Amino acid sequence: MGKFIVRGGHPLNGSVKIQGSKNAVLPILAASLLNKGTCKLNNCPNLRDVNVAIEILNIIGAETSFTDHTIRITCKEIKETVVPNHLAAEMRSSIIFLGPMLARCKEISISYPGGCEIGPRPIDLHIKALKKMGAEIFFANEGILRCRANELIGCEMNLDYPSVGATENIMLAAVYAKGRTIINNPAKEPEIISLQNFLKAMGVSVYGAGSGRIVIEGREEIACDMEFDIIPDRIEAGTMMAAAAITGGELYLQNIIPGHIRPIILKMTEAGCHIQEEEDSLKVTAPKRLKAVDITRTSPYPGFPTDMQPQTVAMLSLAQGTSIMIETVFDNRFGYTEELKKMGADIFVEGRAAIIRGVPELYGSYVKSKDLRGGAALILAGLAAKGETIVDGAVHIERGYDKIEDKLRNVGADIIKID
Repeated sequence: MGKFIVRGGHPLNGSVKIQGSKNAVLPILAASLLNKGTCKLNNCPNLRDVNVAIEILNIIGAETSFTDHTIRITCKEIKETVVPNHLAAEMRSSIIFLGPMLARCKEISISYPGGCEIGPRPIDLHIKALKKMGAEIFFANEGILRCRANELIGCEMNLDYPSVGATENIMLAAVYAKGRTIINNPAKEPEIISLQNFLKAMGVSVYGAGSGRIVIEGREEIACDMEFDIIPDRIEAGTMMAAAAITGGELYLQNIIPGHIRPIILKMTEAGCHIQEEEDSLKVTAPKRLKAVDITRTSPYPGFPTDMQPQTVAMLSLAQGTSIMIETVFDNRFGYTEELKKMGADIFVEGRAAIIRGVPELYGSYVKSKDLRGGAALILAGLAAKGETIVDGAVHIERGYDKIEDKLRNVGADIIKID
């Protein structure tokens, strides 16, 4: 599993280049299956989830290479329609292969996806939408999801909830569907817009991403060579902002899109940080002590992102006053707070609400990461704590952060990773 050893008490100062977006590159990797030509993707983060997705592509029949943050994928023919259980179970995002596989080869078998321990994340919206397009989907033995479609038919549908994954799967299935597909109430995240731009680069007629209605025109075979840049990772940007804030430091973040992290910027400013924005960068300067803030709702974009909830709670555990955080997306996302309490944090959780009473100091301890963002929160707490913190479960954190220990060490943190 690996461990991070963090010795706290060092304000972070310097410059950090933000990686490409994990949540943008994964659906784009799946979308590459729709193209018989070669896709070249730049600014790709080297993450466990990305490498699992590449393994799946290779098994399906693609030829891939990954060097210097550039991935090349060529999939002239599909050789396998069964995604191995051990790969599907390793990351929840494996479900994104449903749409493009149904579109290109009319069938796929995949186990119910795994991922973080942050509560149930059902795929009922994915299944409902694909069935409406003509797919037959059923569960076989041992949780295997079997899907097939003689033909996918474009249609109009309304999502009961703006699910990112369901929106992406519908968009990808619709590329080879007969006729027009319309998605009402889709997810509006920047990663959805990025996927739309990727599909456009392949010649697909698609528009509306970022609005309340996405339209995709079905088309024939795609076989083109193309190049595409992955957008910056807004959650890594927010995590590094929180790292500067919790340590009382100053960080200059490069390779970001400030508009993508507006809710984070506003809450950081409310907590007392000074933030200076530029076109593709920003500088965050922390006060001597943060002020308490309330976040009364995590919600889909453009609301405050649930993926920044744990890091923000860690940061607010040292703020002056009492803060409130209400989680509306995942049921069990406060599990990491029990580990923060071992470090001296004063946090009371009831249902979907956490009350954070700021304490003057945190203390190093042995803590365990059980999910990606909760693990990042424990690293942040360790950066500010007195003494040494051991964060066990590095494997979870590495699903979303490309060599986080190197980036933090380069700006003054005392952190190492051991296997």
